[in-house]
Amino acid sequence: MNQKIRNSFFLFAIALLLFSCDEKRVFDEYKSVGNAWHKDSIVTFDLPQLDAKKTYNLFVNVRDNDDYPFNNLFLIVSLEQPNRQVKVDTLEYLMANPDGTLLGEGFTDIKDNKLFYKGNVSFTQKGAYKVHIRQAVRQTGKIEGVTLLNGISDIGFRIESTD
Repeated sequence: MNQKIRNSFFLFAIALLLFSCDEKRVFDEYKSVGNAWHKDSIVTFDLPQLDAKKTYNLFVNVRDNDDYPFNNLFLIVSLEQPNRQVKVDTLEYLMANPDGTLLGEGFTDIKDNKLFYKGNVSFTQKGAYKVHIRQAVRQTGKIEGVTLLNGISDIGFRIESTD
């Protein structure tokens, strides 16, 4: 077997292994917020049609780096149903250790965080569901939110089957 065929086979085996490890994934999408996430910027995801008989776990994915200046992240996540009813949650996530090192997966200063949002959710209404995410970080003692949240580059939304 020549070297080129062996390398192709090796890459195919790695790709197969990576994709088979993620068999619960139903939806997984990221959107860039640039170098800093503006407080008025809402990231929206149009969800695919999902099986009304199944339940799902929902996650917010955050890609951040060493420029992130806080230990916590506050998000407002809205789940818009086809009947236009909106369920809103204010969420807090720990993003750094007490020494300031970022939590999350990654070998460089860029970390990926898979943050639990809701579990065992059913999508029983027919039609389009949407998820809207915005940051709601405030500095201690200040009422006004942080206008530009540095260190966040991408926001994602993930749906996994509970089966």
